[in-house]
Amino acid sequence: MSFFNKVFASVGIGSAAVDTKLEKDTYMPGETVKGVVEIRGGKVEQQVDEIYLALNTTYLRESDDRKYTVTATIDRFRLTTPFTIRSNERKEIPFTFQLPYDTPLTIGRSKVWVSTGLDIKGGVDPSDQDHLKVVPNPLMSAVFNSVDNLGFRIREADCEEAPRRLRGRLPFVQEFEFVPTSGPFRGSLDELEVVFFPAGNGALDIMLQVDRRARGLSGLFSEAMGTDETNVRLTVTNAEIPYLTQKIQTVIGRYS
Repeated sequence: MSFFNKVFASVGIGSAAVDTKLEKDTYMPGETVKGVVEIRGGKVEQQVDEIYLALNTTYLRESDDRKYTVTATIDRFRLTTPFTIRSNERKEIPFTFQLPYDTPLTIGRSKVWVSTGLDIKGGVDPSDQDHLKVVPNPLMSAVFNSVDNLGFRIREADCEEAPRRLRGRLPFVQEFEFVPTSGPFRGSLDELEVVFFPAGNGALDIMLQVDRRARGLSGLFSEAMGTDETNVRLTVTNAEIPYLTQKIQTVIGRYS
């Protein structure tokens, strides 16, 4: 193999390429993701230290009164041990992994993608990106339907840096912000924020932030001091789906 081919491969010209093909592009948190990584050898034989998949998203971080978009890795999966890819050789590496239950839903500005990387010794590491559409699982959908039944409409959905007291294994949470446009809480609440946390065995912990509308001088004072908001946490299960609207209404009603 010529000296120039080796030099070109070391800077990414004529080196190995990678392409990930997913079985489908729409998944629910907790669902199994399946696919194949295709590797095509370049002009020279190359040593691949590993192939990995990284599940990524972005979130907003605030610093000095400004918000920045930051990329975060939700999870990382190693697919292979070191191997050699020969010139013009083609390999297929099948894979499966479970989409973590705390993967953000792709609502609003939230994006989720799988990046595939090859760690190549002495060369440029090729990569590939595939975006996923992450939709609510049945229990999440039931919560959204219940909030909708109570007259709330979604205003915003964002992944934001979480305070330490709310952090799980990730540095952010996804917040869904609703406003009451009809129903029992119109006129008594300014907004309702919903955050999901996996609780195991298919259950969900839900944090509701109930933001009461200011009433009178005491209400205006509370709003100015930020004491008009109440955080309440509850656990819901699939067995409760038929009764979720009533359960959520009761909880919100205590603080409205």
